[in-house]
Amino acid sequence: MTQPRALAGGVTEPPAGFAEVLLAAGLAPTWDVLLGDASKLSLADATTVLVVRYADGVYMVGDRQATEGYSVAHRRMKKVFPSDDFSAVAISGTAGLAIELVRLFQTELEHYEKLEGTRLSLEGRANFLARLVRQQLPMAFQGLVVVPLFCGFDHTTGSGRLFTFDVVGGRYEEDDFGASGSGAKEARSYLRSHFDPTMGAEEGLSVAIKSLVAAAEQDVATSGPDVRRGIYPNVIRIDVDGLVELSDEVIAPVAEAALEVVR
Repeated sequence: MTQPRALAGGVTEPPAGFAEVLLAAGLAPTWDVLLGDASKLSLADATTVLVVRYADGVYMVGDRQATEGYSVAHRRMKKVFPSDDFSAVAISGTAGLAIELVRLFQTELEHYEKLEGTRLSLEGRANFLARLVRQQLPMAFQGLVVVPLFCGFDHTTGSGRLFTFDVVGGRYEEDDFGASGSGAKEARSYLRSHFDPTMGAEEGLSVAIKSLVAAAEQDVATSGPDVRRGIYPNVIRIDVDGLVELSDEVIAPVAEAALEVVR
């Protein structure tokens, strides 16, 4: 735990971490680690999310389906979230815990920025997210796993950067693309053969959506675009101008084209 910093006159400044402030005040939430087999619980699992770098930035994409065993739990779940104006986080794994982790991550970044008067570096944000994942390790041993993705635009390098994680909080920076969830293997396989570092924003979006469609073709827990119901993937684009959540009107024609060519 970070100790309060000493200021002039014996005044101490509170720690930069929101969770550390709660701990110092004795207000941190606690819960008992589950005993027994968590696999017997009916819990929604968020499935496939992916991230792709293109020439001017990065795309983060998530399918909309959550499953409970062999059943569809939710068809319109959101799995890709802004973490601040220049970075985003995507979730896979136990849905309820993953959403709580995202909310805590967003609060921590906002708290840091207000307290320090500056945004945490992109690498610092990734490290912080890794620490949050590591704190979930007791839950992971019970089968309640959360594995996020993280990406953002780094103004020091002038490019998009992306990070993957493992279940114990290991943090890995990827060069070009990454994926997590049950369809991650299929998505990475498609991206490995179609990624082009020189592709622009339009082509980058097309490749990202096609890789999700390819994952849905092989993984029963991953949903592709559902044109009949009007359900399309969550997509966030981040470049030098900041983060944009793409609307269904923008995604629909790209998704429908992807369904025509990916088999």
